[in-house]
Amino acid sequence: MSTKLHLAVDSTGRALRLIITEGQVADISCATELVEHLRTGAVVADKGYDSDAFVNHIRAARAKAVIPPRSNRKAKRRYSRALYRTRNLVERFFNRIKHFRRVSTRYDKLADSYLVFASLACSFGPLVNVNTA
Repeated sequence: MSTKLHLAVDSTGRALRLIITEGQVADISCATELVEHLRTGAVVADKGYDSDAFVNHIRAARAKAVIPPRSNRKAKRRYSRALYRTRNLVERFFNRIKHFRRVSTRYDKLADSYLVFASLACSFGPLVNVNTA
């Protein structure tokens, strides 16, 4: 059994929304649910979220889609590379919550139990300070 965590993070690195899916599910399948009703100026995502329907959904919400095009896309879409660099906030947030062993090793058998503990880790995630000195 495998699962994926999908996370929306604001510009300060705080979690806004957390969704859990099965491991075999494509990232794009929960993308609209992830950004639904979020007030934002831009949505920054990786290539896994590159689809015309999702980009149009973001534009309909009057936000800027900062998603690099996939390599096999026929019509390449332009995006802000400077703004795309802020995507590391999500990666750093996942790094912080992976310090909770129960999240990183996934001891829970039920997806709901895992989601509850991952939500708890997200609330404490910004408080985790990793000193590597």
